[in-house]
Amino acid sequence: MLGEENPDTLTAMLDLADCLWAQGRLIAARRLEEQVVAERRRQLGEDHFDTLKASGKLAVTMAAQGELGAARVLQEAVVNGMRRLFGETGIETLRAMNNLAGTVSAQGDVETAGELLETVIATSSREFGEEHADTLTAMANVAALLWQQGDQEEAYALQQHVVETLRRVRGDRDQATGAADQVLEMMERDAGF
Repeated sequence: MLGEENPDTLTAMLDLADCLWAQGRLIAARRLEEQVVAERRRQLGEDHFDTLKASGKLAVTMAAQGELGAARVLQEAVVNGMRRLFGETGIETLRAMNNLAGTVSAQGDVETAGELLETVIATSSREFGEEHADTLTAMANVAALLWQQGDQEEAYALQQHVVETLRRVRGDRDQATGAADQVLEMMERDAGF
């Protein structure tokens, strides 16, 4: 028997939290995430990758539940921890910055969110290429930010670029391609493109 403190059990708990999240069961997901974060902090310390990764998931859940201030503080700590582990250009640092940008945007600070996303895009493009999944995710997030600010033409053009690149690189049947295409279709419907 592995027990609740076993690393494999903690990983399984996070996987279950992801499934609960996908079902919209955020309260149950958060309970599991909080348990994992607490146990990983106890076992591994605050700056261990597994602790930071679990903390990042918890912060996204908190933001989705409307606890934007607390989520932002936790996400900033995750970004700083990832920087210490992987540097400014590490993919995990960039992913944490992308998540932070979403929370910052939800708080209404679109300027800071835009700056974070532009940094992610520039760094990810330079380090991993413009067709990398994380680069395209950040571009789609910029498109959403532009749309939110009322710049529909620029947002649409950027989202269209994301969809076209995903189709070319990953194909039409890819889940990310389908999700990006749905956003593009929503933009077309809402703005009459």
